[in-house]
This record gives sequence, C-alpha cells and structure tokens, in this order.
Amino acid sequence: MSDPVFNIHDTLLLATAFQSMLFVLLILVVKHERHLSDYFLVGFFLAQVVIPMHILVNYGEAFREIALATSPSLFHAFELGYWLEGPLLLWYTRSILYKEFRMTRIDLLFLLPAIGFTIYILISFYFQDIATKLLLLEQQQDQKTPSLLGKINGVREILRVFFGVLCIIDIRQARQQIRDRFSNIEKIDFGWLSYLVIAFTIVRVWVVVVLIITFFAPNLSDPIFNNMGLAGNYLTFALITTLMFYSLQRSTLFDHHLTEEPAHAEEPNFKIDDELTKRIEQHMQTDKPHLIHLLNLEQLANQLSMHPRTLSVTIKHHFKTNFYEFVNSYRIEEAKRLLSDPAQRHKTMIEISGECGFNSKATYNTFFKKLVGATPTQYRSKQLDAQST
Repeated sequence: MSDPVFNIHDTLLLATAFQSMLFVLLILVVKHERHLSDYFLVGFFLAQVVIPMHILVNYGEAFREIALATSPSLFHAFELGYWLEGPLLLWYTRSILYKEFRMTRIDLLFLLPAIGFTIYILISFYFQDIATKLLLLEQQQDQKTPSLLGKINGVREILRVFFGVLCIIDIRQARQQIRDRFSNIEKIDFGWLSYLVIAFTIVRVWVVVVLIITFFAPNLSDPIFNNMGLAGNYLTFALITTLMFYSLQRSTLFDHHLTEEPAHAEEPNFKIDDELTKRIEQHMQTDKPHLIHLLNLEQLANQLSMHPRTLSVTIKHHFKTNFYEFVNSYRIEEAKRLLSDPAQRHKTMIEISGECGFNSKATYNTFFKKLVGATPTQYRSKQLDAQST
C-alpha cells in the first residue's frame, strides 16, 4: 500500500476550502436575484477558501515542498484573505440589517490594514529576488521568537476579533431597533446571521488566545502548541459544515428593513408634549391602528402626521416602553374586550388573536399572561362565569 499524500489535518483544510467554495457556488447559482449583501457573503467565503490554502502552503509538509518547487511567491499569495475577512463580514452584516446600506468613506477605512499589509509584503518579500525569498522563508520557519511578520500577524488576528465584535454590536442594536419599529416580529429571524458572526468570532478569539500563549510561553512543548493551533482549524471546519446545513433550512431572514440611524436614539433636550401624548392615546383608542397586523413605526407616525423619531422617543419617555410592547398592550386590551363579550364565546383563541392584530398565537399568549396574569382561556372563563352569576 502506498503512503498517503496528505495527513488528516491537511485533508481537513482541503475540505474546509472545498466546502467554502461550494457555499460560494450555492449563493451564485441558486439565488436568481442577488443583492449587495450576497456579494459581501461571497467575498467572505472566498476568504475561507484562501485562508486554508495559506495554512497548507506554509505549514503543511507536503504542500510546502510543492510550493517551494513551484514558486516561493505562493507562500504569501493567499494571505490577503485574512485581512479582508473582517471587513467583508462587517459589510455583510450591515447590508443585511440596513435597507439603504451604501459603502462610505468610513467603510473604506476598514481596508487600510489590508492595504498596509499588501504594501509591506510587496516591499519586504515580493520585490526581492528568488534567492532572498527562499532565505526569508527559511528564517521564518526557524525563528523561535516572533518576527516582525509574526507581530503583524498577531495584530491581524486581533483585528479579526475586532470586526466580529463590531458585527455583534450591530446585531444587538438591530434587535433593539426592531422592537422600536415593528409590532409583529415573529418572522424576523436573526438566527443565521447571529450564528455566522458569533461562531466565527469565537474561533478568532481562540486563535488570539493561542497567539498570546505562544508569546508568553514560547517554550511550550510543540505537541501542545500544535494541538491548540489545529483545534482552530477543526472548529472552522465544523462551523462551515453547520452553516451549510443551516443555510438549506433556515427560516426567513430579517432583511433590509432598518435604517442606519436607530429610531430609539436619545434626544438630548427632549420634552414630553402633553398634547402630543393625548393625541397618540386618542388615536389608539378611537382608530385602533393596532388591529393592523403589520403595523410599524413609520405607518403609525404617518397616521399621526409626525416624525417617526418623535413618536418613538415619546413612546419611550412617556409610556416607558418600546413600540413593540406599546402596540401589543393595546392588542391585549382588545383581546380582553372580546374575551369578556358573551357574543364572542364561539370564537377560538386563534381567531381572537388574529382579530386583535397578532400574527402569532404564542406571542398573544405570552403578552396576555404577562400583562393580565392569566392565560386567555382562564381570563375568558372567569369573566363569563362572573357575568352568568
């Protein structure tokens, strides 16, 4: 039997690159209508294709020999993927969350580390002759203490975590914003995006931990250090595998509904207008806009002829709640009225929840129990029993 060409660790990296490329093809081929966010996601997973290739060329024994025999330039050819991964993930996150996302000059600033690294590697490596390149590669392999390139790579890994944290902050703000703008959020799903961002950030944090241990414990035995490094590769493979299955059965993703300026932003000198609050209350009680299933902040603000931010801040400061809970509290009052009416006793709970503006029976039951202290069934039974005695 012939010896295997690659060990299991190399095979795993090849599988990671293959899966990532398959993901790219899935996005480009399956989706008939593509948005800006799709191209950011394609770029992000292309980075997941080239990063394993960089690891294989630099640390895989078989691949390293092939690269040395082919061209020393291959040793840094795939490294730019590390630097582009973070900005692409951040842009993908923001293009998914915000309906009018456009690249700005501030967004382009996120490319400065990638540009800086490109200039550095061109001058220090690619502009050198082949003999110098081979000498540099030999020195990089033999060095026991972090070189300048090693320190730059450490900064690179910290930046990857930084971009992940920015994405997590954006998602957290979006979760708050949907409660300030929408009255029904049952179909809004952050699962796919949250898993993508949080899982990749955890993997990157692990890589930073390994680098910190390497810096402060350079004499750590090779087997322990190698196993810690390999763990990051295995985590990445498991993450991409899970994403592949998740993407095939994910529910509707919350897509392009928010504005980049949070609706709940603080007004520094905001004063509650009593006339305004009375007008809001009167409108809710008389016109009952809460019965509209997909009522959102902008729609209600248009009905009241006011700016959405003014309405949002008024609800927050005067009514001490967010738009989501504000509207649903009126829906619960409507439900209490229907449940107390003997003429409505023939209606099911699903029918009543729908007539009150709820899209989900679960949300209806949760809100009712929270505000009334009893389930809708218990409340109806108590009210009708009291009327019959």
